Amino acid sequence: MKIFLDTADCQQIQKHFASGLIDGVTTNPTLIMKSHRSPDDVYQELKTMGLRDISMEVVAESVVDTLREAHRLYDLFGDVTTIKLPCTPDGLMACRQLANENIRVNVTLVFSQVQAILAAKAGAAYVSPFVGRVDDNSFGGLCLVKDIAKVFREHMVRTEVLAASIRGVRDVGRAFEYGADVVTVPVGVFEKCYKHILTDKGLELFDNDWKSVQALTNENSSLVQ
Repeated sequence: MKIFLDTADCQQIQKHFASGLIDGVTTNPTLIMKSHRSPDDVYQELKTMGLRDISMEVVAESVVDTLREAHRLYDLFGDVTTIKLPCTPDGLMACRQLANENIRVNVTLVFSQVQAILAAKAGAAYVSPFVGRVDDNSFGGLCLVKDIAKVFREHMVRTEVLAASIRGVRDVGRAFEYGADVVTVPVGVFEKCYKHILTDKGLELFDNDWKSVQALTNENSSLVQ
């Protein structure tokens, strides 16, 4: 059971990676753009930080170009590299080649069980069903996670299910319940995972009671003196 952060904000990643709760990072061109930095600079900082699994998206016009960029990234960043490729014919062809070279691949933009099966057949380390985007189109994103996990389990597939496009805390727990091996979440969602109204009320009650205990202790000490 692993939790990844879905962001390219190195400051936020460092803050939460220090908690020991974060197992990796997923990025995409949109997140890199928002960081206002070059992809290589972001990846290098994350590697230096100690991250051991960084999904680096490759956007290319052909299988040859995809493999060229994937090899460049792997040569630069080594074993922390997970190449992120779309679930397309060219993406899966490149996936198969990279898997044969023992380079991890995260096949992204997965919206059906059969796409996940093809990605697994291509040797993907991860398949990323997009929960939120499936929900947007009036289908069940978490049901898709469940369906993929079920068929992988029944056929003893080693590819891990990485639930992506997670938009709320409730979906984090449900994704794991439905069989996801990994859930990648935006920083805002991860921070909300700590929170619960009953936790806040409980802390307030304990804090008030502790202050009463301290006051009583101080009062008894004064009487003894």
